[in-house]
Amino acid sequence: LHKPFKKVTVLRSSKTFKPKKNIPEGSHQYELLKHAEATLGSGNLRQAVMLPEGEDLNEWIAVNTVDFFNQINMLYGTITEFCTETSCSVMSAGPRYEYHWADGTNIKKPIKCSAPKYIDYLMTWVQDQLDDETLFPSKIGVPFPKNFMSVAKTILKRLFRVYAHIYHQHFDSVMQLQEEAHLNTSFKHFIFFVQEFNLIDRRELAPLQDLIEKLGSKDR
Repeated sequence: LHKPFKKVTVLRSSKTFKPKKNIPEGSHQYELLKHAEATLGSGNLRQAVMLPEGEDLNEWIAVNTVDFFNQINMLYGTITEFCTETSCSVMSAGPRYEYHWADGTNIKKPIKCSAPKYIDYLMTWVQDQLDDETLFPSKIGVPFPKNFMSVAKTILKRLFRVYAHIYHQHFDSVMQLQEEAHLNTSFKHFIFFVQEFNLIDRRELAPLQDLIEKLGSKDR
């Protein structure tokens, strides 16, 4: 039996939107996560996202994808009361970008829905992928599937949309809760990671392009 991995959170609200995804303590992925956290503490995010020497790229992407899911889960959990059917009747990131949900299995044709409904679909779908041992093997020696990279890219592309929605529609609430530093650090880590391994198409990042450039220019 594995003990669940508990991470200390800096958020005042410990409410997560979905249950946290735990990486089993003592596993190699747990060690990788610890390595990631230690290098993050150094403050050099460009360096922190690089593939550690001798490590498997799929495993590094898997561990970080789980971590980003947990981070976004917590960040969105702090503002769910402000993201309602009334305030966010469509899933958008500013006036120019609107997202319709489809997962290819349960919902094949994209449907227009409210942001809370969309994010619920999205986070449930991500959770199902992370819990699927054939996609995200947690046991040492079990290989990643051939389509792992394309699944990881889809997960990260969709998680980006939650950041985009929070920034465009709920940043005032984030500031009221004094969580903007936490949101910015989390998003910067996410963006540097996806840039390092070219995981999200530039067009998908357009809703937050100005912010991405601003975050990147501080590190040149």
